[in-house]
Amino acid sequence: MKFLAIVFSLFLFMLHLGLYGQSGAAGNEFTFMFYNTENFFDTENDSITNDEEFTSEADRRWNPARLHSKTERLAKVILAAGKWNAPVVIGLCEVEDLKVLELLTRNEPLTKYRYKIVHKDSPDSRGIDVALLYRPDLFRPFDYQAIPVIDPTDQSFKTRDILQVSGVLNGWDTLHVFVNHWPSRFGGIMETIQYRSLAAETLNKSVQNLYSRYPKAKILCMGDFNDTPTDDSLTKILEAKASDNPDIKGELINLSSGWVSNEIQTIKSKYSWDVFDQLIVSDYFLDKNECFEFRNAEILKAGFLLEPDIKFGGVKPKRTYVGFKYQEGFSDHLPVLLRFELLNH
Repeated sequence: MKFLAIVFSLFLFMLHLGLYGQSGAAGNEFTFMFYNTENFFDTENDSITNDEEFTSEADRRWNPARLHSKTERLAKVILAAGKWNAPVVIGLCEVEDLKVLELLTRNEPLTKYRYKIVHKDSPDSRGIDVALLYRPDLFRPFDYQAIPVIDPTDQSFKTRDILQVSGVLNGWDTLHVFVNHWPSRFGGIMETIQYRSLAAETLNKSVQNLYSRYPKAKILCMGDFNDTPTDDSLTKILEAKASDNPDIKGELINLSSGWVSNEIQTIKSKYSWDVFDQLIVSDYFLDKNECFEFRNAEILKAGFLLEPDIKFGGVKPKRTYVGFKYQEGFSDHLPVLLRFELLNH
């Protein structure tokens, strides 16, 4: 096991060197990141949530060694995402609690960045939450809130909160980040569409409230929306556009819209890839300013995150489990990244 870990670390190190060389070693290029970590649970049974399958006694045999391995792998994905310059802000979902986030930020590859954590337990029945990690040398939050997604007709409905964090980027300009994990399609697309519509309405209302206080707000909405950029929840309810119309201000622009034609997208079900993990910004975020300049948005498709899809062809994300078989993978989602240049760094 130790030998495999050393080989894996060396492989990642060489990968990082290659990425660094390709980027031209641009010292002012930085990254915002979102990643669905897929079942990043601790090993303890929480009596008020449905997390029993991720305990050592359950069929998955989830234990401290496997948790430690998962934590190390997530840390290495984060470093790979930043091309050896760790991301400034990282949105995460499917994390169980503060304990696993602290394990991640204290992992040896990440410790030098001194990541801080914004997290609040949400009412999700499985106990999974969204969270934000940030580098305090480059991003300083001054306000945050967990925004509940509520069904007024069904008090028993529970899902993840939307996390809103406002802060100052590099001591210069204000950035507002929303981290999302909208209700899943489990149980059927049409049967669950109303819940994603509720999440879209909640996010849209929060964005409009923000605009009422900060008319030219620089906004970044990141998350696993469990819908694609062309679905009504994104296009009609949230009103996220595929491209910016310079004659209309205050629009939300879905930087992920073009990914729907990619061979590899962010999640795969049988033969089909989809773009569930997205980055959506206000048009003011894209405007020329003295703090930063937008470069591009992309899916991290590093080879080590993928494996051959023997059954359905091509490749697929390398998961921690296939069914109940443990395989030391990463996640069923690929990370999504926003690259930008700091102009005042």
